[in-house]
Amino acid sequence: NRLLHVKLSPTRNQAITEMFLAELRDKHLVDDALFLVDSAPWLQAALHRHGLDYRYEKHGNRNSVERVFRELKRRTNQFSNCFSHAEADTVENWLQAFAFAWNQLI
Repeated sequence: NRLLHVKLSPTRNQAITEMFLAELRDKHLVDDALFLVDSAPWLQAALHRHGLDYRYEKHGNRNSVERVFRELKRRTNQFSNCFSHAEADTVENWLQAFAFAWNQLI
């Protein structure tokens, strides 16, 4: 459950997802990876456009991924409550530090 790449974005859509995937591919060899996804159409479209394999899973193996995101959301909600007027750069720096710390602890 290592976080390979994290990035702050103002919204979710196919263009942002494609940029995220391009950055992920620059940093890591993920061409042979199988991405477990939910029903987000922009995610599936971006993965398809990048030629990456994915499988829709409503439950099952995706649950371990969801646990990581649940923890990330819990911590970012706390961050939002404490630093509601923070600049985007500050939040991005915090997110990068969180990912680094998370990867050190697992």
